[in-house]
Amino acid sequence: MAAVGIDAMEIWTGKLVLDLPNTFAPVKDEAPAKYTKGLGLTGSSLPDVYEDIVTMGANACKRLMERKGLTPNDIGRIDVATESSFDRSKPASTYIAGCLEQVFDGDFSHTNKGERKFACLSGTQAIDDACNWIRAGRHRGRGALVVVTDTALYERDDPGEATQGAGAVAIYITETPSVVALSREQGIGSKDETDFLKPNQQFPSVDGKRSIGVYLDRVREALHDYESVAGRIHKADVAFLPFHTPFPGMVRKAALMTYRHLIDGTDEANALRELVGEAPDADAFDDAEAYKKARYDHQKAIRKTPLYREWYEATVQPTLSLSRRTGNWYTGSVHIARASALLEAAQHDVDIAGQRMLVGSYGSGAQAEMHTETVCPGWHAEIDALTIVEQLDARYDLSFDEYERVHQAHTYDVEVAVEPFTTPNNEFVFSGYGAMGERQYAYVSA
Repeated sequence: MAAVGIDAMEIWTGKLVLDLPNTFAPVKDEAPAKYTKGLGLTGSSLPDVYEDIVTMGANACKRLMERKGLTPNDIGRIDVATESSFDRSKPASTYIAGCLEQVFDGDFSHTNKGERKFACLSGTQAIDDACNWIRAGRHRGRGALVVVTDTALYERDDPGEATQGAGAVAIYITETPSVVALSREQGIGSKDETDFLKPNQQFPSVDGKRSIGVYLDRVREALHDYESVAGRIHKADVAFLPFHTPFPGMVRKAALMTYRHLIDGTDEANALRELVGEAPDADAFDDAEAYKKARYDHQKAIRKTPLYREWYEATVQPTLSLSRRTGNWYTGSVHIARASALLEAAQHDVDIAGQRMLVGSYGSGAQAEMHTETVCPGWHAEIDALTIVEQLDARYDLSFDEYERVHQAHTYDVEVAVEPFTTPNNEFVFSGYGAMGERQYAYVSA
């Protein structure tokens, strides 16, 4: 069977932005560098009062379908991946389909619809489902829409508040992909964990320090599992390394771990040891804190080497340019990282067709998936069509008082009237509630 993968993508960001170093940091009486250097973030995209997971997802889908010349009859399934669902029964995909039927001829009466949940991993899982559906021959020549959409809000004054974000990525899966073809092989690392969860609540409960460790453990397991079925992968095999990116600072940790694995047993590993010495051995330390500090110092030394810096700046840094400006989009973050890498390559006119990306997805609770994606010949034209940079530039810059008001407007158990900060233009908007409490949507023309 021909390759299966991503034929097109479209991205829709929340229309508001909270400037972290210049607006958030002064109110918190903190140094801007805590956000720009520590977390690696400059801003958080937030939804205007008429935006939510449905409007952002539907607007991304509309743009994709119009650009690709698609009708509802061309779509065999719509799968939504989200951590921000507002209904425990009716999937957000039905709302998105209803929105699209307002503007396209035909309907989605014979389109399978669903909603996937596994924290930030579920978008990748939905892509896997779509690829397997096509490989099984059940698609009847149609493609699949995977919509990753989230409003990643934290409770006020929560340590994660600075990593908030909101946006959607629409991903079109076909058997003739133009962007990337997904490997059949995948690696999984999974374990019952409680690092991040939302037990019947809007805002997450997070054990931040534990979550970092769980993230790294699961990614390591997934990488080894991938290699058990696909064979050893080396540094030279990987053009880009898009990771789940709750904030770029987290990726720095995963990147170092992966780099050391990719060069293991090579001349570069020997050269690295010449520069920084052997990694500390836990058995050589009587004190756990002393071992922890020695390991940290050794990792810091690796990061400063020209060998590592050259690799990181070429392979990982390009995946982070969008997330620095958007914050965490939960299910969308790894897909933003993929788009970011491809945008960077397109902007520098680098031809990467035929090269591979090693993609690391993660969802708290906890599970990671590693697979590879081969860049297709048509990638450049598809990536050139994206308008995400222009959207980010056009966001409304919130004052801190305005941020407080819009946060309240999106808090489920708070009723507050907040006027929109922007004017909708040729897009879907949340328009109110129906008789059964269902959310309703309308299309607003210019």
